[in-house]
Amino acid sequence: MNARAEFHDPATRAQLLADKARWVREQTLAIHRRAPETRVASSLSAVELLTVLYYSGIARITPDEPLHAERDRIIISKGHGSICMYPILADCGYFPLEALETVCKPGSFLGGIPDPIIPGYETINGSLGHGLGVGSGTALALRTKGKPQRTFVLLGDGELNEGAVWEAVMFAAHHQLKNLIAMVDCNGRQMLGYTDNVVNLNPLDAKFAAFGWQTHTVDDGHDVAQLLAGFEALLASDSPKPKVLIANTLKGKGVASLEGAALAHVMGVGRAEIDAILGDGGAP
Repeated sequence: MNARAEFHDPATRAQLLADKARWVREQTLAIHRRAPETRVASSLSAVELLTVLYYSGIARITPDEPLHAERDRIIISKGHGSICMYPILADCGYFPLEALETVCKPGSFLGGIPDPIIPGYETINGSLGHGLGVGSGTALALRTKGKPQRTFVLLGDGELNEGAVWEAVMFAAHHQLKNLIAMVDCNGRQMLGYTDNVVNLNPLDAKFAAFGWQTHTVDDGHDVAQLLAGFEALLASDSPKPKVLIANTLKGKGVASLEGAALAHVMGVGRAEIDAILGDGGAP
């Protein structure tokens, strides 16, 4: 059964999305157990955000034909933190679930850094700061061609230190790209520590607003109902402004050794801790 077909009943949608997010988190940890070289903390913070985007019907995706012209474009700019995308894409039907067993193995198309050879990935996303510029150009091209598709771009808050991001922020506002929706995984930490100590960007929503964007902040970025309401509020707007959903999240969500660590971005999780989290019923 197509994984997204489960979510047609609005009465149970929030619970089903929460259950699906739990499964994605387990699968992400299982991938990291098999491939410890992957970055896991920044993947775990974005699980609910991406789960809502893909499974709620917000994003128009075409797994049977990944490059179908009528698809929304989804760009994962914070590429190092996107191994949680692999189980989502597999579950949605972009490639077989069995491929998750091969992440980072020789000959596999699923590497530690996403690549457009992976069905469902629009761009390579290793270096930070490029995704919003690519997304802005994509959104402008779609509008120029009269296409109704939207462009979603996932950014990390640490990534916002890159100057190229703010060039794209200005470009998108100048061209009134209302079909561009940025999503900020605002987990408060980056490679060298807390974002507030490296380059403090607060108040982030006011900065985007000052640049001409419509903003919506989600207090708990792991609450699927809050995230869904945020997406729906932005997409229902008639404003010509580009839009940004700022989700406050926890880096390493679900893993005790990561949740309180300033350097979680570069830390791995030991097999014993993953085993304890997944338990006997967890993913292999």
